Amino acid sequence: MNKDCDFLVLGSGIAGLMAAHKLSTLGRVVIATKKDAAESNTNYAQGGIASVTAATDSVERHAADTMAAGAGLCDERIVRQVVTEGPERIKELISLGVKFSHAKAAAKARGSRRGPRPADRSGTALDLGLEAGHSHRRVLHAGDITGREMERALLQRCRENPRIRILEDSLAVDLICRPDCQGAYIMDVRSRKIHSWSAKAVVLATGGAGKVYLYTSNPDIASGDGMAMAYRAGAAMANMEFVQFHPTCLYHPQAKSFLLSEALRGEGGRLVRKDGAAFMAKYTPMKELAPRDIVARAIDSELKRTGDDCVYLDMTHQSRGFLQGRFPNIYEKLMSFGIDMAVEPIPAVPAAHYFCGGVKTDAWGSTTIPGLYASGEVACTGLHGANRLASNSLLEGCVFSHRIFLKLSELWPTLKRSRPAPPRDWNPGKAVPIDEAVVITQNWDEIRRLMWNYVAIVRSDRRLERALHRMWLLNAEIDQYYWNYILTPDLVELRNLAVVATLVISSARKRKESRGLHYNLDHPKLRARELHDTVIQRKK
Repeated sequence: MNKDCDFLVLGSGIAGLMAAHKLSTLGRVVIATKKDAAESNTNYAQGGIASVTAATDSVERHAADTMAAGAGLCDERIVRQVVTEGPERIKELISLGVKFSHAKAAAKARGSRRGPRPADRSGTALDLGLEAGHSHRRVLHAGDITGREMERALLQRCRENPRIRILEDSLAVDLICRPDCQGAYIMDVRSRKIHSWSAKAVVLATGGAGKVYLYTSNPDIASGDGMAMAYRAGAAMANMEFVQFHPTCLYHPQAKSFLLSEALRGEGGRLVRKDGAAFMAKYTPMKELAPRDIVARAIDSELKRTGDDCVYLDMTHQSRGFLQGRFPNIYEKLMSFGIDMAVEPIPAVPAAHYFCGGVKTDAWGSTTIPGLYASGEVACTGLHGANRLASNSLLEGCVFSHRIFLKLSELWPTLKRSRPAPPRDWNPGKAVPIDEAVVITQNWDEIRRLMWNYVAIVRSDRRLERALHRMWLLNAEIDQYYWNYILTPDLVELRNLAVVATLVISSARKRKESRGLHYNLDHPKLRARELHDTVIQRKK
């Protein structure tokens, strides 16, 4: 049965909620999210959102830091656009009810002896954090649960808005393109029924694909659904080889994907081996405050050299009061595992964290498919280049969702008069119920282990070739299974993971150099001729 709306937003992180909030001023909005509305990568973002708010900071410095981290591949026009528009989006977030930490209150809570922070440009002294790659304190945060606080405020606004409908437990299966994007097929996870939703425009805000790797900081929902759907529909994909591995994810048998924020190292955290020896100085003069790719490779090198299972993040130089005040969520979580970060180092390993590549967009969030827009981690806007600067991701989602709104506002007089023919109902064909779900589990595990062993922090031509040949076989097996059996959420996600894995491998094989997050043992140097985006588009 066909259902319709004016704007269909897929995903309920900051990019999706911001887009929905703004688009509701034009027409009816439906947000489809595969779990509950608050479950998103945004909700797990601990560190904060980077923007120029201090009077002593500047847009030029933020832009320079972003481009330095991006290793030559950032689109300078997009970088300047995002960092210039950032402060206005911060003001908007505050007006929407986001409660960022303020310097005076934060200092009192943690007993800090530091002097006062510089006032921001609005005259209010926000508590600004320092993270790797930043030359200035500019990371706004809400304790160490910044993403959760932003999600709370925006979700509340959307829930209260009568022009926004939120479909929870609703998994997008495929986009409806004829050839413009006119909606999506969406599964009700509880009933397993698939409905066709038509819309005048579709906004992809489905987040990343960390679950394609065995170890990740991402929640289970991060299976690359938006990326895979867009690729299958014919959208151009860019820079899928650049996968950021967060250097420090908690290493503990009972901890699932718990991130140890970049801000810990910003507050003086030291990386040490099991024997207590610090090691970052031998890899870079920036030590622990080097960009994430450098830190992750250093840890990977130390683990391979020593055979240890993990390294340790030492915060014992800080007082208990400081740690409890600045990192209350992390402190409480670690204590639940019996780790007192005030007196003992924290075991840590790198984990897949953020995709710098994704669905290629222009400066307005438009993809190469008319009617399809993308914002947030699902998109490749040109901001991050070969490596994302810490805490730029939430800012990117806010800025591009606003720009998508501006573009659709311009098109709205024409769009609102359009009456596209309703799409066909979902046709399961001769599919029968799945009788061997173990096949899905087996393929899921194989993909994630293959990606971790062959296509993770350090790569080689031989590993990439082996990985691609294996993925060709797995894709064929999964496609056959997909068309023979009635769809389940696990099968839909498995198909998407396989597509994303293949895109990452194919993109990595095309780049014959080491740049940013892509490090290949067979091509260890930068090459001027590789100074371009890696673009892949499905042949029709």
